[in-house]
Amino acid sequence: MPNRSTVSRLFTRKDALDQTRLVQQEESLDAAEGEIVLRLDLFSLTTNNITYAAFGDSMRYWQFFPSGEDDWGHMPVWGFADVLDSKVEGIAAGERFYGYFPIASHVRMQPERITPRGFYDGAEHRRTLTSAYNQYTRCSWDIYYSPATEALQILLKPLFLTSSMLADFLEDNELFGARQVVFSSASSKTAYGTAACIGRQAGRQLLGITSPRNLDFVEGLGCYQQSCSYDQLESLASDQPTLYVDFSGDLALRERVHWHFGASLVYSCFAGSAQTPEANVLGCPLGPQPEFFFAPVQIRKRNAEWGPEQVSRHIGEGLLDFYQQVGRPPRPWLRVEESQGYEAARQLITALFHGRVAADEGHVIRL
Repeated sequence: MPNRSTVSRLFTRKDALDQTRLVQQEESLDAAEGEIVLRLDLFSLTTNNITYAAFGDSMRYWQFFPSGEDDWGHMPVWGFADVLDSKVEGIAAGERFYGYFPIASHVRMQPERITPRGFYDGAEHRRTLTSAYNQYTRCSWDIYYSPATEALQILLKPLFLTSSMLADFLEDNELFGARQVVFSSASSKTAYGTAACIGRQAGRQLLGITSPRNLDFVEGLGCYQQSCSYDQLESLASDQPTLYVDFSGDLALRERVHWHFGASLVYSCFAGSAQTPEANVLGCPLGPQPEFFFAPVQIRKRNAEWGPEQVSRHIGEGLLDFYQQVGRPPRPWLRVEESQGYEAARQLITALFHGRVAADEGHVIRL
């Protein structure tokens, strides 16, 4: 007898990211030949997910899990899911996987390139999309996985991958000759993760700029030698070769940075955005033109140079060290808060979009 149940999906309005709606319908949960059906258990929601939605069309994030509706998208999240049914050799019901999922109770996938490590979703609509997002890791294989750190993994690993590869990219280019690196949105996990990876070295300064409400938090992190609020930007020394890493996507702020540092600005890097799709504009009237950093490009470079195993080791060992840093007493960088259900997810998406989540909060949702 067919196994049927209510399948829930949370859709986000593409032109108003704080608007969501729950769509539910009864569907079969039996896998077809060559398919698996997974049940999503735990996922994180951070500003990173708002970025995915903001760039949903231009960066094709909406295409990973099509909603079938022009005005509504299916926001992707990082999480853990369990295999409910499998008609694929090498993947068994009950196995747990980490990866990129839609906010939904269940999802169908067509695994290919199956190894002890995991699989890639071979669904036709995903074949032309960035492969890094199509890979699913078997928890029983991952030596860096622990049930006790699942929340930290889904909160930090997707962001840390960018942090680790961005730091590697900047170090690979010797910071483009900069003696100081300025980070906007310095309270964001990706920003302070990058600063932590670069680390303190003689002869270089890491400077964090942030909103006034997050200034105390940024000053307490310890990974920036100096920090200030956005309205104090012009007080920063501008006589040293400077590299700007833009995590805010704030065009007006970017222009202020370029004008203030002037000829001292040796490189301008756009690494992400908590803002709206207008942040996709990369031009600036003065100084070096901003370059967009995309972590999969650096991963491909290092895969070719180091081999995938060494890249995985580099990221995995760095991530375990980062877990220790963010949880170190007496003032942890991150407090994990777990909520349950779709209504909690809806409220959190709205709060994230409007910037109402404290910098030291990390939110996960359990279904």
